[in-house]
Amino acid sequence: MAQKLALLGGTPLRKRPFTAWPLFGKPEEKRLLKTLRSGKWGRLHGPEVAEFERRFAKMHGCNHALGVVNGTVSLRIGLMAAGIQADDEVIVPPYTFLSTASAVVESNAIPVFADVELDTFNLDPKAVEAAITPRTRAIIPVHFAGQPADMDAIMAIARKHKLVVIEDAAHAHGAIYKKRPAGSIGHLGSFSFQSSKNLTSGEGGLITTNDRELAEACRSIHSCGRIPGGLWYEHHVMSGNYRLGEFQGAILNCQLSRLEAQTKKRDANGQHLAARLAKFPGLYPQRRIKGCDRHSYHLFMMRVVAEEFGVSRATVLKALQAEGIPCSGGYVVSLPRQPLFGNKAFAPYLPKSAARLDYKHAHLPNSDLLCREQTIWFEQSIFLGPRSDMDDIARAFEKIYENRHALKGRR
Repeated sequence: MAQKLALLGGTPLRKRPFTAWPLFGKPEEKRLLKTLRSGKWGRLHGPEVAEFERRFAKMHGCNHALGVVNGTVSLRIGLMAAGIQADDEVIVPPYTFLSTASAVVESNAIPVFADVELDTFNLDPKAVEAAITPRTRAIIPVHFAGQPADMDAIMAIARKHKLVVIEDAAHAHGAIYKKRPAGSIGHLGSFSFQSSKNLTSGEGGLITTNDRELAEACRSIHSCGRIPGGLWYEHHVMSGNYRLGEFQGAILNCQLSRLEAQTKKRDANGQHLAARLAKFPGLYPQRRIKGCDRHSYHLFMMRVVAEEFGVSRATVLKALQAEGIPCSGGYVVSLPRQPLFGNKAFAPYLPKSAARLDYKHAHLPNSDLLCREQTIWFEQSIFLGPRSDMDDIARAFEKIYENRHALKGRR
């Protein structure tokens, strides 16, 4: 006999919390106090950010890494350094955080949305090819949830059309694609250290590249337009102060020391949970692409097909939460359906020519379906616990499936 669901008055499967985030300890305290007492709190005078940049670059297979204030600025600086100009078009996915597209607008360029693959949640190379126009200058693939996009296909398209590729790796610290770390495959990479990220200092971001000229351009833009050998009050390009601070650098140096072990654990737990859930009809964990050597599992992504599983996504979410399993449905609409894009509220960044794009009627069936009725997210910290935590999540789905007839008709 099936156990009664907590949503229907039964006993919750789990009462103890999952792993809390962030994880920190004495190393962070020691580095922060050292930085505080040094009086060298800014990037220009202290050693922490510079050390972190070197270590992060080495870990991610890049010659250059540059710490900045957040992962939105890192995208915008990358676009500017790559020479993206007013009225240029940049292809982005519709299933992503606002910053992937808003950074394009803030660079005076025009985001063009290409649909994602339904089973990987990542940019569909075929949709990218179809979205290219004579005005296209760049592609921003997102390694969504921590799984690298199909970079071989995307880089082939970029070479064919002479486009710049900026990897949005905000979810992908430590992820690996065909033996190459995320952030080292495109012309530039962009990372975020915001509070929820797998590597965090509360706020912060970073740019990676193997191109010396791009690195120099990014460095100038992130520090008021200065150049090596120039005078302090000599400014060469439109820019600002986007430097990462030393307190964040201190925390990140400690967090980076934890990242390798944490990423391996997330990947192992994520694969275990995916294997268990894939046995249920109508449950489809994010398909792992060929070449994904390591998934960083910033999110565990899955689809629920109600017609097969017997329960709607909305009801599954409520039932999981009642069983003590934290989860969410993620994005509620594709980016072009956001008021910002529907109303083209781009002033003062974009010229009137942006009116040529019809965001309200963009054809993005996969992204729209994911947002509307199928997607479930589990956050990364859940995957730092023991394997028994994964089994609890699987058992919660089992309870829901066994009680699917009792849930019929619920929303």
